[in-house]
Amino acid sequence: MQPRHLLIVDDSAAVTSALKLLFQESGFRVTTAGAIEEAVRVGTSDRADILLLDLTLPDGDGLMVLEQLRAEGAEPGATFALTGHDDDEIRARCLAAGCREMLLKPVPIRELLALVRSL
Repeated sequence: MQPRHLLIVDDSAAVTSALKLLFQESGFRVTTAGAIEEAVRVGTSDRADILLLDLTLPDGDGLMVLEQLRAEGAEPGATFALTGHDDDEIRARCLAAGCREMLLKPVPIRELLALVRSL
């Protein structure tokens, strides 16, 4: 059985490296992207089962990744938005865009791992 594919989209190399290592050690196949265009390219060529999506990317609003993947027929099985802003309006936008949940950074690692494993 093929391991589940996790796509991590965040513009911080330190964050993506740490999360990639954590999830690979937990048995996931992990790819990363640091911007919208790269995330859409990766996500359309290799559909993700789970998407961890930073909302603040250097080339725009992270929710555009989900919108473009959906338009390409490559919507991930589950998307979790990651943001440093605890705001009801942002949470509502994330849920309306199809995110399963909005997680406030820094997300406790055990909580994030348990959430992803539970899918």
